[in-house]
Amino acid sequence: MQKLLILILLLPSLCFAQGLGDGFSIEEDDLQIGGDIFTDFNEDVEEAQVLEDERFFRYGRFFSFAISLGLTTFDGNRGTAYENDPPSYGLSVYYFNDFFNSFGMGFEYSKHHFFSDQPTFGFRINPPGLIEINILRVFFGYRYYVDTANLGTAITYSNPYFIGRVEYWYLTNKFIDQSALADDSGGGLGFGAGFGLEFPIKLKESYIGTEFLFHSVNLHDKFTQNYRPLSEGQFGFEDLTGNAYSLMISYTMGW
Repeated sequence: MQKLLILILLLPSLCFAQGLGDGFSIEEDDLQIGGDIFTDFNEDVEEAQVLEDERFFRYGRFFSFAISLGLTTFDGNRGTAYENDPPSYGLSVYYFNDFFNSFGMGFEYSKHHFFSDQPTFGFRINPPGLIEINILRVFFGYRYYVDTANLGTAITYSNPYFIGRVEYWYLTNKFIDQSALADDSGGGLGFGAGFGLEFPIKLKESYIGTEFLFHSVNLHDKFTQNYRPLSEGQFGFEDLTGNAYSLMISYTMGW
């Protein structure tokens, strides 16, 4: 009888302890997730990166080589003085880091002429006559291709991109009618910015592209006084300031 009484008194305590133990078990089970949020996030990022790399290896370009023809022109006093002799020529090669970013280098060449048959500040006795201008520019460029996944088919098909370039322009003035005059040559640092389109002929292998750029360049004869008019109203130019613009059409081969 005494043992039965002790058992009855201990039964509530045992039930409470069992319930408490179950509570801890529930909490422990809740905490045993099998991983943490950072691990899951890293796995998702790595998987997405692998899929993106596989897509780039299948559909993207690693290099492109372009042959270009186009027009180079100027504004300001230089634009008024110069007559353009198209076409301009260009060669460039670009490396693609991914679908959206590419880096490259190349050069472009253009010809112009300038006719001065009247005395100016730098040519008081013998005007120079016909001056042939040859311009070679070497550049390093960066292109950013716009993500067109959510845009219309026509825009996606055209592969639009923005471009920025660091350029070095080398200009030579050759005095055709005054052979005794030495060529006037010099260089200047410039920057170019603009946009372009690339239309695929065969995806990943060949494209037809068009590119328009604005160029700001500090040419060596930018502030020359040689062609300044001797007096107001006479022929001449106070200087040869002016920005440049180029429009190039390219055939591009990709690998």
